[in-house]
Amino acid sequence: MSTSTYKRFEDPESGSLPDKMTVYQECLQAFNASPIKAKKCRALLSRLLRLLYNGETFQKTEATNLFFSVSKLFHNADPSLRQLGYLAIKELCSISDDVLMITASIMKDIQGAEPVFKPDAIRTLSRVLDGSTIHAAERAMRNCIVDSNQAVCSAALVSTYHMLPVARDVVRRWANEAQEAISASKTLVRSPYTTHDNFGASARLPQSTYFHQYHALGLLYHLKKQDRMAMLKLIQQLTSRQSLQSSFAVLQLVRYVASMLQEDTSGQLAQQFWPLFNSWLNNKSEMVELDAAKVVLAPSSRFNQEQQLKAITTLQELLSVPRTVTRFSAVRLLSRVALADPEMVRACNSDLESLVNDPCRSISTYAITTLLKTGNAQSVDRLVKTIAGFMGDISDEFKVVVVEAVRTLTLKFPEKHSSLLVFLGDALRDEGGYNFKNSVIEAIFDIVKFVPDAREAALELFCEFIEDCEYTELAVRVLHLLGEYGPKAKKPSLYVRHIYNRVVLENSIVRSSAVIALSKFALVGDKQLTASIRILLQRCLQDVDDEVRDRTALSLRLVEGAELKSSTRARALLQPETRFSLAALEQQLCRYVRSKDKTSFSQAFDIKVVPRHTEEEILATEYKAKIAVEDDMASMSTQAKMETITSKNEAHILSTEGGRSSSKPVAASDLAARSNLLQQQYSQELSGIDEFQDYGLLLHSSGVVELTERETEFIVTAVKHVFKEHIVIQYNVENTLKDIQVEDVTVMTQLDTDDYKEETAVPAAMLKPDSSVCVYVSFSRPADHRMVLATMTNSLAYVSKDVDESTGEPASDDEGFPDEYQIEDLAITPGDFVTPCFTGSFTSSFDGLNNEEVAVYNLGRSEENPLAKVVKRLSQSMSMTPLEGSDMVDSSASHTLKLFGKSINGDKVAALVKLVSSSKGVMMKTQVRSSDSELAQMLANQWE
Repeated sequence: MSTSTYKRFEDPESGSLPDKMTVYQECLQAFNASPIKAKKCRALLSRLLRLLYNGETFQKTEATNLFFSVSKLFHNADPSLRQLGYLAIKELCSISDDVLMITASIMKDIQGAEPVFKPDAIRTLSRVLDGSTIHAAERAMRNCIVDSNQAVCSAALVSTYHMLPVARDVVRRWANEAQEAISASKTLVRSPYTTHDNFGASARLPQSTYFHQYHALGLLYHLKKQDRMAMLKLIQQLTSRQSLQSSFAVLQLVRYVASMLQEDTSGQLAQQFWPLFNSWLNNKSEMVELDAAKVVLAPSSRFNQEQQLKAITTLQELLSVPRTVTRFSAVRLLSRVALADPEMVRACNSDLESLVNDPCRSISTYAITTLLKTGNAQSVDRLVKTIAGFMGDISDEFKVVVVEAVRTLTLKFPEKHSSLLVFLGDALRDEGGYNFKNSVIEAIFDIVKFVPDAREAALELFCEFIEDCEYTELAVRVLHLLGEYGPKAKKPSLYVRHIYNRVVLENSIVRSSAVIALSKFALVGDKQLTASIRILLQRCLQDVDDEVRDRTALSLRLVEGAELKSSTRARALLQPETRFSLAALEQQLCRYVRSKDKTSFSQAFDIKVVPRHTEEEILATEYKAKIAVEDDMASMSTQAKMETITSKNEAHILSTEGGRSSSKPVAASDLAARSNLLQQQYSQELSGIDEFQDYGLLLHSSGVVELTERETEFIVTAVKHVFKEHIVIQYNVENTLKDIQVEDVTVMTQLDTDDYKEETAVPAAMLKPDSSVCVYVSFSRPADHRMVLATMTNSLAYVSKDVDESTGEPASDDEGFPDEYQIEDLAITPGDFVTPCFTGSFTSSFDGLNNEEVAVYNLGRSEENPLAKVVKRLSQSMSMTPLEGSDMVDSSASHTLKLFGKSINGDKVAALVKLVSSSKGVMMKTQVRSSDSELAQMLANQWE
């Protein structure tokens, strides 16, 4: 049908659909006519299909009439009409009655020799048949799967997917044919109706595209994915014979192998499959190379560093290919890897430099942001200047990526805050949507919080921004920050005018926030400024909005209290020294409201159960979150399973009411709340156990320590909870056995010191197969609350019973037999008594602590990233916050780590760790200062 003929019936660009009843009546009339006019019927079928594809439907009676009318077109031999007829029948099958009547006509076409509409007949047949009638077509479908015509083979394989839900047992018998289709040679058979005069390019078509391999492999995967050994055998067969010629099929195989690696807990499959990935990283298809590199470099990857460097080399080569999409994919993947391991990507910096001026702005943006993550302090100014030149040429989405990279760079190189603030200031003045402006605001917020030297310059940017801010939410956040940090500046009065302008010019929401921000400036101790603030607030008492008036009245009352030298209450409300954990507060309120006890509301909500944190503790958690997680991480492997009992334990604890946990990664803005919530959940779970109700406030909980290998019968991990007078060890025990149930599960411990006395043990009554429980052991601390180090030996004790496969339960008369399982020792370390804290100036805080202890160690040799691994281990073992970007290792020869924290007794502690890597190993000099001499000595000497 020509284009002009089609447009006479309906113009597809007009946006309006043809009248349904008109099409219905014309179709019945034309399809039942004799003789059949193929040209007119093709046009009517096109209009009918357009209605169906746009969501229009017919009543069952009308659809059945149309269905049988279309079936009468089989009397005409026109191949184009036959193709459109099959499309219409396929759409009408689901809403028509007695569709099985057409089976004979379809089977006749399937068994015929015409290659044009034979694939359409196969696809239509899969919609007509059901579980009870598929047996009649089983032989025909098998023959089509092994047909030498590639189009027929692919149609049969795809149709088989649609039959899986209704006749899986029948389809399972076709696995041999699908296996044969992968290795068999298929050709593109051309229709005799297609001539070189009509299609001049037909002579240049390839003999085969091998796309049927992609469909056959997908079908085999669905049939065998539940059988791990069958999948391993299939992979071995396909790779040993090199049967796959289709790049799409190879790509699919890469993803199937990747899913098996995610499910593998032993880690052995990674090395077993490495020869395959090594060949895929050198494949002729670029998309295969990219997907293989993505699997090898995944965060949950079990490949070693040498193998990952091979993937980096492949990506480096792809950076110079002429295809834009390939360069974009390669540089984006390198940018993601640079978040977790900048040292690995640093070898690609020269190639990334060549992409800075790439015609595709998306590529150049990723290239520069990757260079920002992997570069050094000397290259920051040049890179920021380069990217500022084309910020106006990229979309807001990529602007956010750039701003996130600059924010991370500020935390990594705080001494470069001047040039980075200039860049962020220019970005704040540029045009952009809410997401872009919000990302810039977040970046400057981090500078204000974590880089004190840049605080006043950043506040000036905010003063300029709120003068012309179109987003109410952003204006409110900026005003809050000005009220929090403005009074601490050298000249607080500079910010008062900008804040008061918001009271005069903005909407009621912004005016309310401005009133509270103004009131905080009355606490700086300047009488003249306080009097001015009082006058400004009195003007706000006449505001038309009641919220503004109420806040003004409260603020004036607090200001008057400050003038009467009773500012303690005012300061506690406007500038509190400690703040509630919002995540814990929300959780406690939810528990209070959802309590099943009908008398729960007879008692007031107890705010004392909600923990409070100092500003240093809050900043430490936020700082750790900012440098640990980036927005790009959210796009990585959200379907990856939790690999360790550590993740399972945290997920269980984070479920407020015991609901289902999620394995999705947490964004940076949520990590601080997650950490606080995890600590609060530990506290609530322990307080809910009768034996620990009187232990008081939980001071600190350690990270999860693994006490067994993950391939053993029982996976045991431990968490150390420190109270004022007690230490509680929480043992998480997972039973990986399928046919063994254990009861009376407990852990027998023995310490190497008498300073701790075992008080009580809380065993688990039952541990079923493939499940986990918690076991607790409590010790009393020394009476003088000293921080004592110790090592305890552990042994898992239980009664074992065999599980009956039929019932899933042990026999009623099975008394079981007692058994023990030895697990690794657990040490109480100095880090168990220290919590991370933040300080704006590490040098001044370090110099202000008077008790010092120095120690030098040789840590031995490490094959892979020695300094990076030592830095990570030190931060975790000492339980302190790495400051000034010192957790990022730029050199493989030497590094300086700066750590800051606070003991559970409130003593501040700072550590300056100097590391040097040589052929003899990693030398470490630890210089620890604290207000507590014993704490400094313990932390400095804990590696002896």
